[in-house]
Amino acid sequence: MANMQIVPAYKTIVEAQYVEMMVPLYSYGCEKKIKKTLSNLKGIYSVNVDYYQQKVTVWGICNKYDVLETVRSKRKEAQFWNQEDNVVLEKSQSPSSSPPPPFPHKDFKPSLALTKVRSLSLKAWKKVFTRSYSF
Repeated sequence: MANMQIVPAYKTIVEAQYVEMMVPLYSYGCEKKIKKTLSNLKGIYSVNVDYYQQKVTVWGICNKYDVLETVRSKRKEAQFWNQEDNVVLEKSQSPSSSPPPPFPHKDFKPSLALTKVRSLSLKAWKKVFTRSYSF
């Protein structure tokens, strides 16, 4: 019994890490929105949002690219605080993504709903506004 050794069941040892991001925050509501979004991720222990520095610090066992992707679902301009990580991220994304085709396309036809809206008469617009509920 003395010669027995405890071996972990997983191959790699996972440790908690800090992920620092630069996120544009316009109000304290943005701060709440970011905290709520990150609270849905598993493995995150704490989220610290510094409104004055526009900095979000996440501590936990997580993939930093998943954290950034989650934050970008709310703030598209979010990026890592460390510029070296941003360069690595841009290099990995640039070959796989192609720019979207220019709008309008060759075969672009406006929908029927748009043509109907344009054809409303003044009488119809008056009915819409008189029937609307206002306080």
